[in-house]
Amino acid sequence: MIRLQGVSKLYGQRAILQNLQFHLGAGEFAFLQGRSGSGKSTLLKLLYRDIEDFSGQIEINGAPIRQIPKYELRRQMGIIFQSFELLERKTVMENVALAGEVMGKTWEQIEPEASRLLERVGLKGLKDCFPKQLSGGEQQRVAIVRALLNRPSLLLADEPTGNLDNETALDVMRLLKELHEEEQTAMLIVTHSDTLIEQFPAKTWVMENGQVREHE
Repeated sequence: MIRLQGVSKLYGQRAILQNLQFHLGAGEFAFLQGRSGSGKSTLLKLLYRDIEDFSGQIEINGAPIRQIPKYELRRQMGIIFQSFELLERKTVMENVALAGEVMGKTWEQIEPEASRLLERVGLKGLKDCFPKQLSGGEQQRVAIVRALLNRPSLLLADEPTGNLDNETALDVMRLLKELHEEEQTAMLIVTHSDTLIEQFPAKTWVMENGQVREHE
């Protein structure tokens, strides 16, 4: 699903990523851990082409990322951010539906899948609520549903529990693991939390000095 070969990224004279070698298989669940500033978020931004200036080779689903039109790349991915990124003036259902609308889907195509996922994450009764009426954990669940609406083959999550208390963070991570098993979506979860990794054993990479090593 993801393959990086010799990937490097500079900010000025500073090397954030250095000759990075990395592989995530189809349907695989993995964590990426590292200190603040180690390059975790930079790596994710390269994968969804928010940053495009790099050296080396990145492949998504076997194709060089530079050869995939950005809109087509985004069709293959779901992205979850730490800050939820929900629109305050739109309801839960409207926030979720945006992911389908940008793909040109009709309401008739969007509504059944959105309703199914909202029910799956326990939010069926809140679909007409606005984000400010929800708890942090509920807002993150909406973000997860939005990311999964188009049934992506790959989900990228950048510190998805970073703004949540410990108990809610465990609930959200438990949900992600369950959805991974049900939907067979490859997931790469960026986190600094040792607790989450201990609670949910999975392949874990650690980013240090611009490179990645497998956690022992």
